[in-house]
Amino acid sequence: MLGELLAIVAPVYLCAALGFGWVRLGRRYDTELVTDLIMNVGAPCLVFSSLVAVSLDGEALTEMLGATLLALVAFAAIGALVLRLAGLRHDTYLGPMMYMNAGNMGLPVCLFAFGEVGLALGVVFFATVTITHFTFGQWVWSGTASPGFLLRQPLAYSAAAAAAVLASGVAVPGWLIDTTRLLGGFTIPLMQLTLGVSLAELSLGRIPRGLALSLMRIGMGVVVGAGVAALLGLEGVARGVFIIDCAMPVAVFNYMMAQRHGRSPSEVAGLVMLSTLLSFVTVPLLLAWLL
Repeated sequence: MLGELLAIVAPVYLCAALGFGWVRLGRRYDTELVTDLIMNVGAPCLVFSSLVAVSLDGEALTEMLGATLLALVAFAAIGALVLRLAGLRHDTYLGPMMYMNAGNMGLPVCLFAFGEVGLALGVVFFATVTITHFTFGQWVWSGTASPGFLLRQPLAYSAAAAAAVLASGVAVPGWLIDTTRLLGGFTIPLMQLTLGVSLAELSLGRIPRGLALSLMRIGMGVVVGAGVAALLGLEGVARGVFIIDCAMPVAVFNYMMAQRHGRSPSEVAGLVMLSTLLSFVTVPLLLAWLL
């Protein structure tokens, strides 16, 4: 079992470590350019190619979509209640409680732990979380709703195109699948490198508060993930992917949002850093349980 766990998590951590070391050695890394490439080219192509190329029925994908939305509602409700009781600002801390790292960490873990089927289901989870982060999450961070922001996101169109293909049963040309698979192929490695780069550039905020909220993010993810999976009857790979993704650490995108809107970026950076460090322990433990 130990060897199996190492085979799953080692590529994830080593790629992130490479990005971390790259920056620490003084090498240049254009995070803005890489992020633009991931969000506007790589991730949309990965979403499309993964969903149309894997033999999953529409019911399985719809089930994962519904489970992810239900989990996000639970995270929002629990997070809002806890933050209110603790006297902490919702526009600073609710985003990190809701939006986990389903991309940089979630996708490779799902791939290595559950194969291509796990990746396809992880892509549904990731796309759902990302789209809601750019809509509801954007409103939480800024205090202003901006539905038009979603219309400028290629990820939303690629997910819609894949859903249309699956619903209609139309055969996708081989050249289109190969092209999107080729472009989507750079997404996971670049996400991992960018995660390491981001961690190298972050600094810890208030450690006691950050540690408490990080434990809450991961613990809440496990409890909500297992509860929703039981409620909806998720089994096998779907259950494993869903619980793992729900229990991922705070997404790096939360730091970018906090920086853009002036919501205590150093505090949010500390949450990203601490929760990611905790996940080096919690992810292998969860995999040992789920596998």
